[in-house]
Amino acid sequence: MDVLVCVKRVPAVGAEILLTPDATAIDTRHLGFTIGPHEECAVEEAVRIAERTGGSAGVLTVGPPETEEQLRYALSMGADHAVRVESPETDPDPEATAAAVTGALGELPPYDLVLFGEASADAGHAQVGFRVACALRRPVVGGVKGIELGRETVTLRRESPDGVEVHEAPLPAVAAVLEGLNLPRYPTIKGRLRAKKAPIRVLDGPGTTGGLRTLRLRHRPEARAQTVVLGRGAAAAPAVVDVLAELGIVP
Repeated sequence: MDVLVCVKRVPAVGAEILLTPDATAIDTRHLGFTIGPHEECAVEEAVRIAERTGGSAGVLTVGPPETEEQLRYALSMGADHAVRVESPETDPDPEATAAAVTGALGELPPYDLVLFGEASADAGHAQVGFRVACALRRPVVGGVKGIELGRETVTLRRESPDGVEVHEAPLPAVAAVLEGLNLPRYPTIKGRLRAKKAPIRVLDGPGTTGGLRTLRLRHRPEARAQTVVLGRGAAAAPAVVDVLAELGIVP
């Protein structure tokens, strides 16, 4: 069973995010980069499927040469091969990204299953996987936290407010997965050495710039702790009891 995972280069979680002087982009000069947790689980799932079925696990990204760092990380986790699609933008929007992925899939060998993260860790558009599936006229399920493969079908499980939904789709199919699908492995030294030397195939992108234009970025308001004085002395006792009751500490 051959599986392809599409990943995106995003700022490392926990890093301080600074904006450029015109506030239209992120200042990346002092940032580390990674892939999002949804996509890391997707890579782990692809590697497990390949190991279990004797197939292959590929990883693909859209962007400039710097994004090969994230491809090599996926290779160090156990992916078999990597593809980078050239993009005229460092952070193409969902429309342009989906067009690049769709075009690349037309040039690559066929895959039984194409996996995406539910949403990227930076922009969080949650569009690319669904756009690609529609362009390829393949079945797609989002929010996936369980995958079981049959000979000609795939069973995809997702959680809902009312329980668990189970969807069965014919292969080839597309799925957007959530963090928690599995526990991703840590790359081994052997895996890192192999990934460092592995070739990365580079494909030309469609050259489209998408339909979104960034006007301005802004930081959300900083959350600040606030102290509320409930009272002084014995007079504060009723207010304290009310707070403890709200927290469920006292009946």
